[in-house]
Amino acid sequence: MVVPGWQPPGGPVTNQLLVDSSATGGALSSMRVTLGKGANGARPHHHGKSAEMFYVLDGTAQLRSGDQVVTAERGDVVVVPPGTQHAFAAAPGEIADMLVIITPGVERLEYFRHLERIRYGKVPPESLLEVQELYDSYFGTSPVWDAARR
Repeated sequence: MVVPGWQPPGGPVTNQLLVDSSATGGALSSMRVTLGKGANGARPHHHGKSAEMFYVLDGTAQLRSGDQVVTAERGDVVVVPPGTQHAFAAAPGEIADMLVIITPGVERLEYFRHLERIRYGKVPPESLLEVQELYDSYFGTSPVWDAARR
């Protein structure tokens, strides 16, 4: 299933859910994230219980893990431990196509549906704060990330 992602400034964003947590007995969730030129993916957040792995299939991505912002290119892998704030985007002027694996898994289908409701103005972006615990995604701010994305 392909679900439109959050549409911040930059090119289009597509999240393709490959396997949800319920299909793996909670072991993992996996998605493919395709970011148009310079598009922002996910703003700074962390997962309290899960690690997240990003494998760059094509293009160039910027990823924040903790206080470090890295540029990852085709074939690169970035792993973010549980509890570590992170964010991701396509590098400026570049596209990024990534395989993302979250382990242990977190249900993503309803999360993507929530993002779609935000995108179409059915609920405000702040509504994500009400479901942080449900999706093990806790949002924050990051001057380091903001500076890297300027």
